[in-house]
Amino acid sequence: MSNSGGILIVATKNKGKVREFQHAFAPLGLTVKSMFDYPELPDVVEDGITFAENALKKSKAVGEALGLPVLADDSGLCVDVLDGKPGVYSARYAGEGAQDQENNLKLLSELERMKQGEDTGQPLLSTARFVCALSLYDPADGSELTAEGTVEGWITSEPAGAGGFGYDPLFYLPEYEKTMAELTLEEKQKISHRGTALRLLTDKLAAKQGNNG
Repeated sequence: MSNSGGILIVATKNKGKVREFQHAFAPLGLTVKSMFDYPELPDVVEDGITFAENALKKSKAVGEALGLPVLADDSGLCVDVLDGKPGVYSARYAGEGAQDQENNLKLLSELERMKQGEDTGQPLLSTARFVCALSLYDPADGSELTAEGTVEGWITSEPAGAGGFGYDPLFYLPEYEKTMAELTLEEKQKISHRGTALRLLTDKLAAKQGNNG
């Protein structure tokens, strides 16, 4: 990837994602900038049918506009009893511009009639997974690096935790006996879909730079 002066541009306006990217790349000495730093750029319409398609569309559109390497992610929640929904529509499950709480309430209403009882100390509604697709696009040579990460869990009818964002308060991790929102940021980065994808991507980037060196 071409040199951007220690700055990594991430194509997102999600404050929770910005915080996680800043935490992930701080040890590498990179300053993360987001679309909050470039308000003149229009929003990219996420109309792909897969997380990977949306991630590439965002990284390429913003990268070409700025003439700099850009990292984009598209991520969401896939619930088994809902045939993988909300999927790529996770951020707008309750409608365009929906807030996290509205999306969570819609998810619970959809699942309530399909409740599956499991004696785990919490009423669990369905197995599910978070999925994250990353795309790092460099307009200098038109190259793209990709990575994808997942984490398995359950959707619980009792939200818990004040950390994280999105569906984290409903995403229960049996091995931790906590929701994603009850983990520290360090714990979440170790096991989350985004943390896994970031580690895979940085490994690919290091390998590419080594080959070019």
